[in-house]
Amino acid sequence: MNVCIYRFQTSKNILKPARSECPVCKKKILFYHNIPVISYVWLKGRCHNCNSPISFRYPFLEITGGFFALCMLIKFGPTLTGSIYYIFIACLLVITFIDIDQQIIPDAITLPGILIFLGASFFIPESSFKDSATGIIAGGGILYTIAFFYNFITKTQGMGGGDIKLLAMIGAILGWKGVIFTIFTSSLLGTFSGIIIMLVQKKNMKLAIPFGPFLSMGAITYLFWGSSLIKWYLNLAQ
Repeated sequence: MNVCIYRFQTSKNILKPARSECPVCKKKILFYHNIPVISYVWLKGRCHNCNSPISFRYPFLEITGGFFALCMLIKFGPTLTGSIYYIFIACLLVITFIDIDQQIIPDAITLPGILIFLGASFFIPESSFKDSATGIIAGGGILYTIAFFYNFITKTQGMGGGDIKLLAMIGAILGWKGVIFTIFTSSLLGTFSGIIIMLVQKKNMKLAIPFGPFLSMGAITYLFWGSSLIKWYLNLAQ
């Protein structure tokens, strides 16, 4: 995931070269200097060759990825379903950090992701091809409609096409119910976070905040607790 984030942002091939290099001194990183978390601690957060600091993001994402792998194992066991959902979460993590850095969501992840997770619906017991296809239409269609009318009214772009494709990818694996939940949850999280950022940084209401991370958080929340939260909300509304 760290390799994908770095190479997508620098327009490099994610497969070649196979070995990573220090972005500062350009020296190849030895395999025993590239062990997740352990190498970061051993090297004290610095490159072995040039002593340049290594971003804490690397071990953070390694720990986060390991945490979600464990969660998938606990929730689904060593199954194909758990593996598919973990690949989905990994895509969301990569997208989140790229969007934070550059406010761009790569089509190279979302477009293949839509097709891959549409096909994966045949192997997930809780899903179906119909649910997946409906989720894609709902995900892409809802955000596209919102973006269209926002642009029509304000004459400015409020939501990028990357967000639309991301929600279509989310719909491909979570279905239309997951799309509705994700939009609702991400909107709450995004609004709350945006208000805090504007108050702290004293920015105006036109502050641009990447929406991809909030869509990702909403989708992951649905994956783990969506059904329970929906039932709780419906009982509360009665």
